[in-house]
Amino acid sequence: MRIVGIDPGLARIGYALIVTEGNTLRCEHMGTWELSALLPRVRLTKLESLLTSFLKDVGADRIGVERLFFSSNQRTVMAVSEARGVILLVAQKSGVPLVELTPNEVKRAVTGDGAASKPAVAKMARWILHLKDEGGPDDTTDALAIAIAAAGPFSKG
Repeated sequence: MRIVGIDPGLARIGYALIVTEGNTLRCEHMGTWELSALLPRVRLTKLESLLTSFLKDVGADRIGVERLFFSSNQRTVMAVSEARGVILLVAQKSGVPLVELTPNEVKRAVTGDGAASKPAVAKMARWILHLKDEGGPDDTTDALAIAIAAAGPFSKG
């Protein structure tokens, strides 16, 4: 099974493709789309284009995306909601089953603890996928964790 994880963001969108092979998971592709240089109204169109192309290229069987959580910064929540809306639309149009996960569900699936820290989730996601700890943007490791959680038994698309 080929599972895409998407971490919605304001100016950076993390993405990852993992593949299940028996009882193991393997990372096939990961990265971050950097959209900060674009005007806010152009970012959504660019995101749609990037995600549509990515899904066509990788042949995903399932898409995992993180649900929004409460934030005191209303402007950020609105912008991320707009990006998330584009992601949901592209997923729907692609016909690929979608799994929406809360941050706590992602943390629990990856570490066993729904209150785990971001560094703990990143470290465990890389361990599960046998990746070297190369650092990199949180957006990318968040997308890896979302993909792992979407591969889990409670995440039927």
